[in-house]
Amino acid sequence: MYLGIDVHKRYAQVAVMDEAGKIVEEVRVENANLDDLAQRYAGAQAVLEATSNYYHIHDTLSEHLDVTVAHPKKINQIADTDKKTDRVDAKELARMLRLNSVPESYVPTEEVREARALVRGRQTLVENRTKYANKIHGLLSDHGITEDVKPLTVEGRESLRGLSIPTPFDTLLESYLDLIESLTEEIQKLDETIEERAGSLKETQLLMTIPGVSYYTALTIYAELGGIDRFDGDKEVVSYVGLNPVIRESGDSRIEGSISKRGSGRVRWLLVQAANTAVHTSNDEYLSRFYDRLASRKNSQKAIVAAARKMLVSIYHMLDRGEAYDPPGVTA
Repeated sequence: MYLGIDVHKRYAQVAVMDEAGKIVEEVRVENANLDDLAQRYAGAQAVLEATSNYYHIHDTLSEHLDVTVAHPKKINQIADTDKKTDRVDAKELARMLRLNSVPESYVPTEEVREARALVRGRQTLVENRTKYANKIHGLLSDHGITEDVKPLTVEGRESLRGLSIPTPFDTLLESYLDLIESLTEEIQKLDETIEERAGSLKETQLLMTIPGVSYYTALTIYAELGGIDRFDGDKEVVSYVGLNPVIRESGDSRIEGSISKRGSGRVRWLLVQAANTAVHTSNDEYLSRFYDRLASRKNSQKAIVAAARKMLVSIYHMLDRGEAYDPPGVTA
């Protein structure tokens, strides 16, 4: 039997197909009751898309079924239907599973999920803090205050509390400042947990031997890449992160354009920052020589992106071999 499961927030639409391709059951099930369905079809194959809430459902079903998780973007590209309803989607998933044509998505381990939750949670807090800082800048601009203030620093907040602006805007300003302080405290607490988690994992311990890679950067890279053994080589991991140049070929011409920017923008940004630190602050000879050679022929921004790509290649080989950062031993 092949179970196509179209998962939603509270329920799932399930289509059960037999070996001959015939639908033998269609049912809408509350997510909380999927375990009963899984037990009824124990040993069968099942497929569901990688939606926002699929972790728990995948783990529940996997106790009884052989579960495949489908990549949502790729499956939409190859699905043999123009209609989009729960029933149609569930049957299409079952059909593709029967034909062994499901584009699979990586299912992270519990350890990787926890790391992702930590670094992504921190990112959300930082974004919220920045939002309130921007609100303060807008509030000051509305009242003709153009002096450079920094709401994210203690000194900046003290200076802002000394400003005199009309009611009720003074109350708003105070509320924004209080929220920034509260968020800063929560970020600091989370930083302690992230540092502790990064220090406990062998992968992140290896990554922190790279000049310019902090505990937060290390845990983020680990969390977003997941198990390094799922990549076939350094080119695949570079493409996954979106640091690969887009190649355009026409006739005898071959043009290397900008990077693809697929995958995690957070990881790309952190790798570029780490490469900047390695080259300009930590005097990493391996990356510095590479950067200087490129910067003499291209602009500095392209050179530092290429250095970040070179660092990622090193990261792949470090994690693949279980070795600390040692550039002469890295096949880049």
